[in-house]
Amino acid sequence: ANFSEQVVESFPSDISTGIYYGWACVGNGDVHKMVLSIGWNPFYKNIKKSVETHIIHSFKDDFYGEILSIVIIGYIRSEKSFSSLEALISAIQEDIEEAKRQLDLPEHLRLKEDNFFHLQKAK
Repeated sequence: ANFSEQVVESFPSDISTGIYYGWACVGNGDVHKMVLSIGWNPFYKNIKKSVETHIIHSFKDDFYGEILSIVIIGYIRSEKSFSSLEALISAIQEDIEEAKRQLDLPEHLRLKEDNFFHLQKAK
């Protein structure tokens, strides 16, 4: 799930580019583990900064137009280019596994239940 340019431009400018992990919620749905990329995706030579969320969950339907709420909890690594698409895919899989390990820690699991994700439901 990619954030719009407007959202990307509103991110704090002092957030370092790289790969992060945290929690994500689509609309009023369940909260899932996620990996987040902030930067220029050097492998694809992007000229605009992007923020891309990989939710670690299989959805039955598309969720275009839904509100995506995220909480960034930790940093995995800096962004870098790769020699091949296979190397990029391998790194993404390693990032996902690291995110899963980190988010299973009790101090991170409790944030999954934070009221932040339930504000929309209360309206």
